[in-house]
Amino acid sequence: MNTKPPPSKGAFTDWTTRRWLRAGVSTTLVVLAVLGSLGGWAMWRTTQLTSELVDKRSPALIESMRLEEALVNQETGIRGYGLSGRKEFLQPYTQGERDEKVALGRLGTLVEGDSRARADLADVERLAGAWQRLIARPVSSASAQDAVRIAAQRADDGKSAFDAMRRTMARQQSHLQSERTTATRELRRAVTLRNWVFAIIAVVILLVAVLVFEGLRRGITAPLSRLGSAAREVAQGRFDRSLAGSGPADLRRLASDVDSMRQRLVEELEFTEASRTLLNEQAEDLKRSNTELEQFAYVASHDLQEPLRKVSSFTQLLQRRYGGQLDDRADQYIAFAVDGANRMQNLINDLLAFSRVGRVHNDHQTVDLEAVLDTTLDNLSVTVEETGAEITHDTLPTVVGDKTQLGMLWQNLLSNAIKFRDPERSPHVHISVVREGDEWEFAIGDNGIGIAPEFQEKVFVLFQRLHTKDAYPGTGIGLAMCKKVVEFHGGRIRIDPDYKLGTRVLFTLPVADSAPADPERKTQP
Repeated sequence: MNTKPPPSKGAFTDWTTRRWLRAGVSTTLVVLAVLGSLGGWAMWRTTQLTSELVDKRSPALIESMRLEEALVNQETGIRGYGLSGRKEFLQPYTQGERDEKVALGRLGTLVEGDSRARADLADVERLAGAWQRLIARPVSSASAQDAVRIAAQRADDGKSAFDAMRRTMARQQSHLQSERTTATRELRRAVTLRNWVFAIIAVVILLVAVLVFEGLRRGITAPLSRLGSAAREVAQGRFDRSLAGSGPADLRRLASDVDSMRQRLVEELEFTEASRTLLNEQAEDLKRSNTELEQFAYVASHDLQEPLRKVSSFTQLLQRRYGGQLDDRADQYIAFAVDGANRMQNLINDLLAFSRVGRVHNDHQTVDLEAVLDTTLDNLSVTVEETGAEITHDTLPTVVGDKTQLGMLWQNLLSNAIKFRDPERSPHVHISVVREGDEWEFAIGDNGIGIAPEFQEKVFVLFQRLHTKDAYPGTGIGLAMCKKVVEFHGGRIRIDPDYKLGTRVLFTLPVADSAPADPERKTQP
């Protein structure tokens, strides 16, 4: 059966689910890393421009205005002192000097990285210093009369110097305002770019999620769903339903393996159906054979027995009436005929008994083996007395079975133990029983002639004899019947190969619901 997937037709047809997932995850991670880098750069750029606008451009413009205000306050104070000569008019000048120093310090720090702003600040400082040397310091340090005189003498020069300084400061503030406007515009662009980048990231993430969902649906869940649906149809009895695979290579291989299993099941079902048909035919043949066997048993027990009894009776009558009147050879022939007729009758009776095991006697009920053994010993009492046999046994349990068949079992086992005795000693037979789980194990041991190891399996075969009929009479059916009875009751029977004092037969029977009392040894003379 060919279970290989169909040959590939493209570069990606041999890719497995793991490979597709690995490629998809790697691609997604790369895309997200690139977009994350762009988003990080946009955030960094926005933060940088915001920091520049908030921390430098706007504060620089504010400090420039504060510087201008401080210088205007100085000019107001000098002008008021120069006109009135009163010292209290110098208070704005003094405050303006302090504010100037603070504003210059802050502004110098804020424009440290801007060459044009530094140049503008230098021009403002130069012109402010020139005005202060020309007007502010001489007037502020002079007495009231001198201050009025100096202010009057230098009014035009001072005004020109201060106007020049004011124009320079206006140019500086214009430059700072322009830079602040440029920074604000760049910040707006950066914010817009950042928003677009994050919008694109969101769209890409949504697109990746859709692609992942669709890829999983088409590549994994849909093929598995189709395969599962087809498998359920097969499980419901549609074994002709082919399981076609789709998707990645490993899912196609899985579908191919499942389809191979389906084909194997179809083959097994076909074989099973053929076997069932054959078994039905054999059952019919067996039923017909059993019917014929019952007919044969009936014929053997009636039609064959009658002429056989007639042959035996007339042969024995011939032997009694003409015995000694004919020659020795005639007497020998008559004896052969009588013996053959008797053995044929015994053989037919034994075969009838063997055929009835499990067929005629099949009445399972609770059986007390003690009572069955007592009945068997009564039947064998004459033989026991003649041979001087000693039979001992443990307390036997109660089992479930057919009383007649179990009686046949004890009858054959004990009669064999006595029959095959050692001629040099009296027979001794002991029956023991132990419980092994859910079974009783019985042992019938004797001190007879024993059975060679190579014959311990053959003795249970029908018509197997180890001795001639002259040495030990019998038909060779006894142990075969014992085996059939034991197996019919769900047990096993065998010869103990480790027993060397004679022969010990071991067999098992299932334990009944109630367990017997502890075994005790009994003796039957």
